[in-house]
Amino acid sequence: MTWKAFIYPSPKLQELYRLALCICGVTILLGAWRNIGYHSGLLALLPALFIYQFASYLTTHSALSTLNRQRLSLAMEFNDGVITGLLIALTAFEPIITLALGAAFLVTIVGAMKPTAPLDLFGLFIGALLGFWLLPFSVAVSTPVQLLVTCTGFAYCLFNVNMARQTHFMLAEQHESVLRQNDWLTLRTFHLSKYLSPALRKAILTGKDVKTGTQEKTLTVFFSDMEGFTKLAEELNPEQLTALLNTYLTEMSEIAFRFGGTVDKVIGDSIMVFFGDPESRGVRSDAVSCVSMALAMQQAMKELQSRWQAEGIANPPALRMGINSGVCKVGNFGTENRLDYTLLGRTVNLASRLESAAASNEILISKDTYVLIADAVDCIDKGQISVKGFAAPVNVFSVTDLHKNIAIKQAIEDRALTQSAHTRVLPEEI
Repeated sequence: MTWKAFIYPSPKLQELYRLALCICGVTILLGAWRNIGYHSGLLALLPALFIYQFASYLTTHSALSTLNRQRLSLAMEFNDGVITGLLIALTAFEPIITLALGAAFLVTIVGAMKPTAPLDLFGLFIGALLGFWLLPFSVAVSTPVQLLVTCTGFAYCLFNVNMARQTHFMLAEQHESVLRQNDWLTLRTFHLSKYLSPALRKAILTGKDVKTGTQEKTLTVFFSDMEGFTKLAEELNPEQLTALLNTYLTEMSEIAFRFGGTVDKVIGDSIMVFFGDPESRGVRSDAVSCVSMALAMQQAMKELQSRWQAEGIANPPALRMGINSGVCKVGNFGTENRLDYTLLGRTVNLASRLESAAASNEILISKDTYVLIADAVDCIDKGQISVKGFAAPVNVFSVTDLHKNIAIKQAIEDRALTQSAHTRVLPEEI
């Protein structure tokens, strides 16, 4: 149970105490009327108790700001102490009445675990002192009826304080339960998010209605595949194959994220990444980022090949990559019960075909992509090739490297993206 639940008592608890205080006060004042007869002070004290009770109710249910309500609550709690002290003084500090009112007041403070207890006790002391000095009369409760009514008011106060405190405990437990459930859901959502595309994950967490539907966007699409992986899978045992594949996918996915790409699919050793959705830095910048990512993957693959050779793999797999830019249908495809956020269209098909046509450790791009990145990337024109599913030959280019000035700029942007990734808050990621 959190300590914050008890910093301030529940409003209902304070209302019940003031009602019980009002009952005790009326009982004492009626006794004073009987013992000393009419006194002008009684005319002021009797309605004052009910006015105070009504003012307390209005304060509790008013539309004040949290800060103003807390300040007013502190003032009224101090007044509770003053009124309690005045009533005790009015009875000439009758032991039974002093015990009853004092105990009820202390139970209210201790039961609510209020940090303002010193202020409340100071109010009690001030009220008793002022009553002793200033009240022109006092009353001694002596009749059984007066004693019975006073004790009844005291019992009523204790009973309701206890009930209110139990309710307060129950609400605090419920609040704590909600917090624990929220933590549990956050953790489960984080684990589930690993199986969802970033775009779909973002749509779900922002509360949008996730349903079938697409839109057209100009994107740059990337496909990669490990040449020789099928043969290697037959040679390695399951543990070795799993370790190799996980290492490869982790390295490539981190590079894709660093350059701002969206990993759409991972099927075996094949990876599909696209740039320009859900966020785009411009069609040209998206294309340059995609090609830069491919070059970074190419370099990372060379390092992985060296590591795998050192681990005893004589012929480590090579990387083939294909890139194409153009208009795609992007959105949720499937049924109302099973959706997949992905891309469709000629642009996607050609990127996949270019990956299949690429040589070992080659990045093959279409003319549409080359037009966008020609001033930033060094390429070799490989002429036209026939591509399955396309009637006309396709102009293709092989990427060699970034221009020097573009490489420096890209390195700066990479560092910025990496720093941004490290400072993201988890709930936004999931």
